[in-house]
Amino acid sequence: MSTIPATPTPTPPEPRRRRLAPIAATLLLGAAVGTGATVAAVRATDDATSSAASVGTPVAAASTLTAGQIYAKASPGVVEITASGVSSDASGPFGPAQKGEATGSGFVLDREGHIVTNAHVVEGASSLSVRFADGDEVAATLVGTDPSTDLAVIDVDVPSSELTPLSLADESSVHVGDAVVAIGSPFGLEGSITTGIVSALDRTIEAPNGYAIDGAIQTDAAINHGNSGGPLLDASGDVIGVNSQIASESGGNDGVGFSIGVDTVKKVTRALAAGEEVTHAYLGVSLQDRDSGGPRVAAVNAGSPAASGGVKVGDVVVSLDGKRVSSSDDLRSAIESHEVGAKVTLTVQRGGEQTTLSVTLGERPA
Repeated sequence: MSTIPATPTPTPPEPRRRRLAPIAATLLLGAAVGTGATVAAVRATDDATSSAASVGTPVAAASTLTAGQIYAKASPGVVEITASGVSSDASGPFGPAQKGEATGSGFVLDREGHIVTNAHVVEGASSLSVRFADGDEVAATLVGTDPSTDLAVIDVDVPSSELTPLSLADESSVHVGDAVVAIGSPFGLEGSITTGIVSALDRTIEAPNGYAIDGAIQTDAAINHGNSGGPLLDASGDVIGVNSQIASESGGNDGVGFSIGVDTVKKVTRALAAGEEVTHAYLGVSLQDRDSGGPRVAAVNAGSPAASGGVKVGDVVVSLDGKRVSSSDDLRSAIESHEVGAKVTLTVQRGGEQTTLSVTLGERPA
C-alpha cells in the first residue's frame, strides 16, 4: 500500500517559495551517531561507505577514471558534518531515543559555500560544523531542508578559492551496471571511499516525514552510518546521487544501499540554496494496488484535496488528466508533474460506472 499521510505543515521563516510536485511514501533511513551510540535501522539507515579502495584500482574495465583518480578529483569537495544537540525519537526508524552529537557527510555545491547533505543528518541540531578533507573545521549554518526528499543545504563562510564544488551528472546518463564510488565518513572515518555498481534504478524509499522518494538509485557500494549525505559518483567523478539509506537486517552494510537521484538533488538543493521553500503537490489518499487495473482508494484524508473533490473509499483510479493510471506509482508520478494549486481531472471507477472528478491539488503537509 502506498500512502500519502497527513502531518502538520511547518512554518519556516518566510523564504521565497518554489513549488515542486509530490513524492509519496515508502521506507526510511536512520540518522546518526549520538554520544557514542550507533543508530541501527532495519529498513534504512543514514550514513554511508566503509572500506577504502586502493589508489589506481580501476572501478571497471571501461571506466573513464580509476577509483584513485576519482578520489583525487572529488574528495576535496567532500566534507564531514557534525551536528550537535540532536535527538532522535524512539518511535521512529532511527533507533532508540538519544541526544548528543551526530555525524554525517556532505559535499560542496558551489563556490558560495553551500553544502549538500541529508535532512536527517542536520535535523534538530543546535549547531553544525564542517570538516574539510584538509582537516580544516569551520562552523556552518542551516540554509534550508526539504524533509519530503531528505535533502538539506547548509552554508559555510569560507573563501571561494578554498572550495571545490562537485559536478552534478545528468541522471539520464546513469545505467544499471555502471561503476560507482561513494565517498564519506562511515563511523567517523572521514575520507573513506568504497566502490560498486548501480544495482538498480527507479527505486522508491521513504523520507523522514513518511512520504516516498521516487527515482532512488540502488547500489552495492558499501554504505554505513556516517556517510549519509555524501556523494555517489560515476566513473567520471560526477555526482549521480546523495547516499541516504541502506536496507539491512543487521544495521550495517548488506550491499543494498540507496542514493537520492541527482535530478531530485539538483531541483531541491538549488531551490534551497536560493532561499526558497520547496513545496510538493498533494492529493491526500491512501492507495492499494491490485493485480490488474488501477489502484483502489483505501482511505481519504479528512480535509484533503481528494476529500474536497469527492474522492471516496473504494474508488478505483482509472486516469488523471486523461493519462491512464495502472498503479499507485503511476498516480504519484502524475501528481509530481503538477504544481500546488493545479486543477486536475481524476477519473475513477465507482459502482460499475466511471465518474470524473475535478480536484485542486493542495500543498503536501510536512
